[in-house]
Amino acid sequence: MIEEQQRIDELARAALEPFGLDPNSTVTLCNVSENHTYRVEEPSSGRGFALRVHRPGYRNVAQIESELVWLDALRDDEVVETPPAVRAPDGRRVISVEVPDLGARNVVVFDWLPGTPPDLDAGHAAIGQFKTLGSISARMHRHVREWHRPADFARPRWDYDYSIGPLGHWGPWRDGLGIGPEELALLERLEATVAARLERYGQDESRFGLVHADFRLANLLVDGDRVVVIDFDDCGFSWYMYDFATTITFIEEDPRVPEWREAWVEGYRSVADLEPAAEAELETFVMMRRLLIVAWIGSHHMFAPEAAELGVPYTNITCQLAEDYLSTHATR
Repeated sequence: MIEEQQRIDELARAALEPFGLDPNSTVTLCNVSENHTYRVEEPSSGRGFALRVHRPGYRNVAQIESELVWLDALRDDEVVETPPAVRAPDGRRVISVEVPDLGARNVVVFDWLPGTPPDLDAGHAAIGQFKTLGSISARMHRHVREWHRPADFARPRWDYDYSIGPLGHWGPWRDGLGIGPEELALLERLEATVAARLERYGQDESRFGLVHADFRLANLLVDGDRVVVIDFDDCGFSWYMYDFATTITFIEEDPRVPEWREAWVEGYRSVADLEPAAEAELETFVMMRRLLIVAWIGSHHMFAPEAAELGVPYTNITCQLAEDYLSTHATR
């Protein structure tokens, strides 16, 4: 793994030239999840960039290009600020870069925008941050309903089948860590209940469309009154209310979640209508997301540090949350 990381670091540096960036730039690894993300600081211009090395087989070029097209539309239509993708001298925004003993990987470079993620421990200010998330989500969802997507627009689905169902993007949740016979039985009940409620809720165009799909506070950059939304790598087609579930990923058991949910709903309704049926299923989407992350940990813990850190305790807490959810939401 160390040797592979060194090769990926080498590839990130090799990507500077085709993007027309200063070869003397510093390239520092920031994050490893689906992809490897680096901060590039270019001394000759004083500019900073985020360089993303894509994991092979996760997103193809058409899907990456579609992500960038949506970012452009959100920014151009003044829905929300998003980071511009850097064009290479030849006009490309997605470039395949190859180094020995690793092979080719797609690379994208974004402008590094100022700001820091909101702080969940900021007391009452965190309530305002969730209101902001709710209002931004509503603006983005309203834009999606009105936006005419290009004919070749291609992004993945995050419906039942492709999240926790048989075609799950991150593999079967049953391969999660710490799942014994008791955990399996409980989580199978959870999956069946979530599936039944989602089937009943349906995929009407007013409820299902293009979403960010990873709308955590960590993916907001706040700089004074300026708010930037980043990391659209998982954007795709799902229920609009799934975006709420992603805002509390990894913190679903926090006792402050009910007030954060209330703040998110208030922020959403300050921009757009939110039907009672949608609000009633927020917990269903939270549990779908939770089970999806169990699958993610199971398939990623060998190479993604965050997945390894979450480990078995995440499954244990998921089972506790499942018991609570089933006590109020189990279908009859």
